[in-house]
Amino acid sequence: MSKLQTGIPGGYFLVNQIKENEAFFPEDLTDEHKMIQKSAQQFANKEVEAKYKEIENQNFEVVVGLMKKAGNLGLLAHSIPEQYGGLGLDKVSKGIVGEQIGRTGSYGVAHSNHTCIATLPITYFGTNEQKQKYLPKLASGEYIGAYCLTEPEAGSDAMSARTTAQLNEAKTHYLLNGTKIYITNAAFSDTFIVYAKIDGKQFTAFIVEKDFPGLKLGPEEKKMGIKGSSTRSVILEDCAVPVENLLGEVGRGHIIAFTVLNLGRFNLGSACVGASKYALKTTVAHIQERKQFGQALAEFGVSKEKVAKVTARIYAAESLQYRTSQLLESVLGDLDGGADQHQIIAGLSEYAMECAVCKVYGSETLNYLVDEGLQLHGGAGFISEYRIEQMYRDSRINRIFEGTNEINRLLLTGQFLKKSVKGYLPYEQAVKNAFHRLKQKQSITNKEKGLGLIQDIRAIYLVLVELARGKFGEQLETQQEVLMKLSDLAIHLYASESVVLRTRKSSDSEGDTSQKQMLTDTSLEEALNQVVLIVRQLEQELVENNPELRNEIFSTLLSYSFSNSINRNRNIAANIYEKGDYTC
Repeated sequence: MSKLQTGIPGGYFLVNQIKENEAFFPEDLTDEHKMIQKSAQQFANKEVEAKYKEIENQNFEVVVGLMKKAGNLGLLAHSIPEQYGGLGLDKVSKGIVGEQIGRTGSYGVAHSNHTCIATLPITYFGTNEQKQKYLPKLASGEYIGAYCLTEPEAGSDAMSARTTAQLNEAKTHYLLNGTKIYITNAAFSDTFIVYAKIDGKQFTAFIVEKDFPGLKLGPEEKKMGIKGSSTRSVILEDCAVPVENLLGEVGRGHIIAFTVLNLGRFNLGSACVGASKYALKTTVAHIQERKQFGQALAEFGVSKEKVAKVTARIYAAESLQYRTSQLLESVLGDLDGGADQHQIIAGLSEYAMECAVCKVYGSETLNYLVDEGLQLHGGAGFISEYRIEQMYRDSRINRIFEGTNEINRLLLTGQFLKKSVKGYLPYEQAVKNAFHRLKQKQSITNKEKGLGLIQDIRAIYLVLVELARGKFGEQLETQQEVLMKLSDLAIHLYASESVVLRTRKSSDSEGDTSQKQMLTDTSLEEALNQVVLIVRQLEQELVENNPELRNEIFSTLLSYSFSNSINRNRNIAANIYEKGDYTC
């Protein structure tokens, strides 16, 4: 497959501007990518959809059967190297499959969990023997995997885990003791990636099989949503794990746990994009059929505005997901088959900030879609006969999965500051440029308005980060309220920049890009409103003693306006109504 070698370091979007031809978007998909997309789409629409009710009724035999069919189609093998029975496809393909499977609800949770965090620890950190033993079976669906990190006393704070591992006297097995909770796929998994502390101190990963003596499962959890995925506790009582099943290095389990979760966050963002598109399609079909006051709900102005705004949100989420997929491929594309561990760790960690954005923005996009979708369904949306009810319940977990959105927000700006202090990003020069930009009266033509807004949001973010550093110093990490709001600015920056770059790139190669331009304007208008609100919340803490700077910040933001919003959004909705589905 063709590659776009970016050479762009993680977090670069926070300090500098790239050009549109340096970013990858859906319009850049190759024929092979489109074939994979079609295959995954057909599987989701025909195979999984036909079993919808059985899946919701927790018929796990159906879920397992579908997983094995997915394995036969290669849909479990995209991220496993060819020499271990996989397809060795790029990270763009991983995102494509994740998006298509994401529309299937709880089946998609089981599928994505298996292909990502339950398989990739072995792919990247396993010995050759471990890979030969497990990866072909995980690729085919003969084995299904689970990931065991969370404990009753260790959720977001994974390092406080209490599960222990003790080498037996014969030095042939580690005896694991502890309980892991909320484990996806537990009821039907064959392998479990389990984290335990050797001698109660050294946090280490292990590959545990379901039949190892001492492993048992708790009862199925009664959940609000994602009912078709199994969620149980995994209880380890002197569970005997052969020494050759220790994964990675002793005391380095946290490296595996946290770096692989970056890909999990990216994968979750892709799934949320797919589910968001399905929520839009489901909602549009309903409001075009349902009538009130003598006309279809779709024809009311408020319905059109809602449809336009959620479509613009999908456009942004989709844009940043594909952009990130190629960034990941640029550092991981050649590392799957047994590269140096330091390279693997560096590659998995490089775009941690971008992956955090994928997770947060994607899950909150889906939350927005199902909420507005249910509202447009009216009372019917509260009835389980309608799919939007199930989608509403299923969506809520995504803001908790793979690290809560709060944790990911704290991670984002925290990681940025760490990379900046270490000199990996040109922070000092970027801050100087940011202060200078805010003092200048920018003259932005309508054609460059989008790019100008992006550069100004970046400048404001950098200025506020520097003010926060100056005020709080080393105590900044304890100021969670400030860090999270700064990260919100960073998230809007990455999403908005992705939209602008995609539309600019399309205008150079496509014919009619009017829908893309309208979606861009609506997306930027919504982002600008949010940025103004966030800055107002931060100004009292960071800018209250500098009225001149405050005036520069707000005069910059308020210099932007997006005209003709009502007609623009009506036109966006008309295009969606005509197709009955997401279109850009």
